[in-house]
Amino acid sequence: MMKRPHIRLTQVVEKMDLKSLTPEVPIDDIVVEVADITRPKFQLTGYFGDYKEDRIQILGEEEGIYLTTLDDERKEYIFEKMMAAGMPAMIVSKGRDPEPIMIEKAIKYNIPVFTSSKPTAALVAEIIRWLNVRLAPCTTVHGVLVDCYGVGVLLMGESGIGKSEAAIELIKRGHRLVTDDVVEIHKVSEVTLVGTAPDITRHFIELRGIGVLDVKTMFGVQSVLETSSIDLIIKLKEWDQEEDYDRLGLNDDYMEILGNEVVCHSIPIRPGRNLAVIVESAAVNYRQKQMGYNAAHELYKRVQDNIEKRRRQKELQSE
Repeated sequence: MMKRPHIRLTQVVEKMDLKSLTPEVPIDDIVVEVADITRPKFQLTGYFGDYKEDRIQILGEEEGIYLTTLDDERKEYIFEKMMAAGMPAMIVSKGRDPEPIMIEKAIKYNIPVFTSSKPTAALVAEIIRWLNVRLAPCTTVHGVLVDCYGVGVLLMGESGIGKSEAAIELIKRGHRLVTDDVVEIHKVSEVTLVGTAPDITRHFIELRGIGVLDVKTMFGVQSVLETSSIDLIIKLKEWDQEEDYDRLGLNDDYMEILGNEVVCHSIPIRPGRNLAVIVESAAVNYRQKQMGYNAAHELYKRVQDNIEKRRRQKELQSE
């Protein structure tokens, strides 16, 4: 049975820069398994029929204003039921002071409460976006992921074929490294795959004969990215004189990852080929196709038009 993806609450606290209002409550063993969050509007009115106890709860400005209209007895009833029902954590946005009775009930039921200085909408969007990536179905592949002209390009191939060397050249040309050697791929939607680096190897790249390099230190913070979508896969292969390689590219090939299909090119490698220029060209060509222009189809159309033109000329000459 597949284990349900989860993330430790301590990671959420660190990533979102949250300040604890209940230091008495231990959080090391608390995990978050759902990317959605809840703003408990209905619960503050006393309705718990559709309460989701597995979600982080966020009290925004609107909820705070509503609470000021309730008397102390009603507040105690609401927070007793809410905290007793359970939740991974409660977050109070915009740095507002929480209701004392809420803190009291949270400590009673071991519910951690945090505060954030961020506006409610921004906080909600940031948490959901981050959790969607971290809690998405995940797999790992051997390769190098770079951002080239805004296109996430995954370089794959046998060890030693030149993936890392190509990445270094791309970085020197102004593009950005996401990860080298191990690529963690998260399926965040039916059409989107996001790649990132394992924490231990983030920003490092290995060049055979030289060793491990810290890309962020050598080339600056502008040379690295934390995550990138995976839009295009380039498989590097040793040149085989007997193999018939695609020279027009009329039809795209695809590679399936986590049920999503990604455009995939197989590039033969031999001395003298500039891999960085090839990757750049593939990325620009991909963007052109996304914008509705296909160079291969345009060439095919011109050839067909030329053939048709000559056929008509011959018909006119024969008449």
